[in-house]
Amino acid sequence: MDLIMMKNTLKVVLLTSMLPFSASADEGLTPWYVGTGVGINNYEPNCDLMTMKTCSKDDPYAWDVHGGYLFNENFGIELGYLDLGRAEWTDYSNKSHDVGARGLSLGLVALFPLANKWSITAEAGAMNYLIYNKKQWHTEYYSDSGVAPYVGAGIGYNFTDNLMLQAKYRRYENLDEKQWNTLSMESNYWGLALNYRFGTAAKPAAKPAPIAPAAPGDADKDGVNDNIDKCPNTPMTHKVDAKGCSVYEFVTQKYDLGSILFDNDSSVIKPGAYSDVEILVSHLEKYPQHTVVIEGHASNVGTPDYNLLLSERRANAVAALVTSKYKINGSRIKSVGYGLTKPQMAGNSAEAHRLNRRIEAIVTGTEKRVVLR
Repeated sequence: MDLIMMKNTLKVVLLTSMLPFSASADEGLTPWYVGTGVGINNYEPNCDLMTMKTCSKDDPYAWDVHGGYLFNENFGIELGYLDLGRAEWTDYSNKSHDVGARGLSLGLVALFPLANKWSITAEAGAMNYLIYNKKQWHTEYYSDSGVAPYVGAGIGYNFTDNLMLQAKYRRYENLDEKQWNTLSMESNYWGLALNYRFGTAAKPAAKPAPIAPAAPGDADKDGVNDNIDKCPNTPMTHKVDAKGCSVYEFVTQKYDLGSILFDNDSSVIKPGAYSDVEILVSHLEKYPQHTVVIEGHASNVGTPDYNLLLSERRANAVAALVTSKYKINGSRIKSVGYGLTKPQMAGNSAEAHRLNRRIEAIVTGTEKRVVLR
């Protein structure tokens, strides 16, 4: 009976070991695993039986091979074959006993992962055992079989995704020999198990390469990107600042608005000169930021001192007309006389005298002007 059971056990274990190879490694880790274990077993209560005289020694070394299937990452089923070792004693009739148990086990396994590759396990199942006794220095032999329940717990460490080492404990109950009713034992097993799970852990999906943001455009082609351009649609000919806005400068210019001629030794504005005055007024009204200097001049007739005073009266006459008649603010008007110092035409001819009896309106304006590229 012992030999037949061992042969059947080996067939089951070999079949279990081959099952994992049916799963493709391309699918990641398979649910199948195989393993082997070694440990130390202690039978109870062999030394406490009333029929025992001495406990001479134990041969407590146990081993097992097993294979399992995981329903998910936390629960599975495990089939194994194990040999729990031997215990020897002498009874009160001075007969020696050499007792051991081995057989198939089938149970459920629960696995709970912890941090840093550690995990704890719990298991429960039953062992279809063969218990035997080689009695009286192996001259007598008898055996029996039965089913013994067991529970267990362990702690494991994964060296890799495939390879795990476990330290485990199992408690077997009711390892009884019922044929002659000579053996009634329990077993405490402590051991190490090395498990190999088939397949390859799926590699994490590669992170897609970050998409570089599109370079901001420059719709108005002013050299400043649209995302910081505060003045879109700036003309391409304009020079711009860091915000894409046109750069301006203030330019001071002078405008000569022409002359008004006077009669000899006179500072009275002739009626025909009013149109010329209105040209000046129109410009000052259009550009309220502009100012005017009215310059008075005289011909080279008479003394310089007299002509200086005459040129001042002529400039003052035009300034007074612009402020009184046309309501231009006097702060924008300045009058000055130059006498004979700035003739328009040199000489003492009648034409030179006529052209030099004049005022000139010189307008000064500071204008905001865009700077071009």
